[in-house]
Amino acid sequence: MNKTLNIGLFGYGCVGQGFYEAVNESPNLNAKIKTIVVKTKGKTRDLPVNYFSYKASDILEDAEIDIVVELIDDAAAAYNIVKTALNSRKQVVSANKKMIAHHLDELIQISNKKHTSFLYEASVCASIPIIRTLEDYFKSDQILGFQGICNGTTNYILSRTNLGLNYDKALKEAQELGYAESDPTLDVDGFDAKYKLIILLKHAFGVSPQPDVVFNCGIRHILPEHVEFARQSNCKLKLFSFAQNIDDKVVGFVAPFLVNTQHANFNVENEFNAVHIDAKFAHQQLYLGKGAGGDPTASAVLSDVSALKSQYAYSYKKSKSLNLSFTNNFYLKIYLASQNIKVLDQIPFQKTEQVFNSEKYNYKIGWVNFNTLIGINFNNNLGLFFAVYSGKYRLNIEE
Repeated sequence: MNKTLNIGLFGYGCVGQGFYEAVNESPNLNAKIKTIVVKTKGKTRDLPVNYFSYKASDILEDAEIDIVVELIDDAAAAYNIVKTALNSRKQVVSANKKMIAHHLDELIQISNKKHTSFLYEASVCASIPIIRTLEDYFKSDQILGFQGICNGTTNYILSRTNLGLNYDKALKEAQELGYAESDPTLDVDGFDAKYKLIILLKHAFGVSPQPDVVFNCGIRHILPEHVEFARQSNCKLKLFSFAQNIDDKVVGFVAPFLVNTQHANFNVENEFNAVHIDAKFAHQQLYLGKGAGGDPTASAVLSDVSALKSQYAYSYKKSKSLNLSFTNNFYLKIYLASQNIKVLDQIPFQKTEQVFNSEKYNYKIGWVNFNTLIGINFNNNLGLFFAVYSGKYRLNIEE
């Protein structure tokens, strides 16, 4: 595309403003934002009111709009925008990870049918080009697994708890710095990290599990005792978006992990994101960067828009070449802790390696079937916490 691209922008929040500035400061892009559609009238913004429209049709029905950029929070509204735009044969860029995780296969099908492109690099880890890396660099290499720190809020909180703050104080500090929302549920309970995991699973392994099938446990109930246990084990607690290929099966979930000093993610702190990839030929690689904020996210959106000028589209080669299936039926080694010793018995262990009991702190270490974990809502269970030992997963306990 050599002509000037006309962009229709939905949303003018933190990322939308960052994207607007990035386009205006990138003359080589040869693109302009023709229309900006926002939801709320009368809101104070840094552009004159005549720059904004309030009807989706002003973009979706404008034949001069080449690319629709969707940067809104409402997943349901984002779905309708993206679906309509693709059906209208417009190129689409989105950053809405929840919407994409729920509807990706459908949107891919529409995109293929209408011969248009749907890109969403900004939906996972913002400025880290992880989706394009999986799509292009690892197109012919076999991904063995990945461990992603995909949520900056929880990584910041865990960094602070590792320095001695309790969870409540670390969360409050994150909120004051703008890293956490007033209602932090999506972040601290692992939902945000799960949506990103589902997107990465598609590009790494070609599997498309629905969100209700993928388990997520966050960090809401972390205690100083858990942090101290990790420290005594020469580990740190990190919330991972985790996936691994075991034979012809793919396992994937979000949970706290005990990460040892040798792991590349051990020293990834504060609001930074990182994805550690294990591949058959490239071996281990670490991708690190800021995973949130206006400028980092806008940079990923800008990159997608630039890619569309060259008619770039995801190939989804792993979906076509691999015959893998997603499963929750596997075994892993965990640390399970509770202040009430009887609560530990809620989860049957296939093998128990260590038990510690005291008046206010108890834990058990051993092997469990993952299906027994996903039946418990750890995010709502104040008296129970678990963390996963890295590198130990089996389809059969006898292995």
